[in-house]
Amino acid sequence: MNKKKSNYVPRLKTYYREKVRDVLKKQLGYKNVNQVPVLKKIVINIGLGEAVSDPKVLDIVKQDISRITGQAALSTKAKRPISNFKIRKGLVIGLKTTLRGDRMYEFFDRFVNVAAPRIRDFRGFSRDSFDGRGCYNLGLTEQTIFPEIEYDKVKKVFGMDIAIVTTAKNDEDALVLLEKMGMPFTRKK
Repeated sequence: MNKKKSNYVPRLKTYYREKVRDVLKKQLGYKNVNQVPVLKKIVINIGLGEAVSDPKVLDIVKQDISRITGQAALSTKAKRPISNFKIRKGLVIGLKTTLRGDRMYEFFDRFVNVAAPRIRDFRGFSRDSFDGRGCYNLGLTEQTIFPEIEYDKVKKVFGMDIAIVTTAKNDEDALVLLEKMGMPFTRKK
């Protein structure tokens, strides 16, 4: 089967290669462009504890997350039983998807430029959510901020955790990378 390769390159990927990479190289003092931090992957995780009592929730959320990310989500299963929550080992309790390459750049572009400004009372993302190794984590309370979701057709409102993984060696370099890529952070105090 011949797969036809598309010449499409995401806008943000082109922007990174043409503008951001050289600026970061000078600003962070790297000698080689391959040392400059870059986005590696974006992981979206959704915990669905209510799927224990209503398994239909999984299908509804799976459709929405597929619309948002452009790829199917994987089911995550409980590793151990928790009797207080009626969770048995192996029971599906969440969904996750990992975005890399062009899909990652497309999602990041839509998230930063379209979805984030639609968050109620949004003043920027916290600068304190880095993990010490150049990865940024944030949580959203509802999926309706994404333009792919039609508000009138929402059957279940759910939150999600988004982990943005970079190749940066420290939090300062990752912060500079994400700022240059357009991520809105709160102002310095």
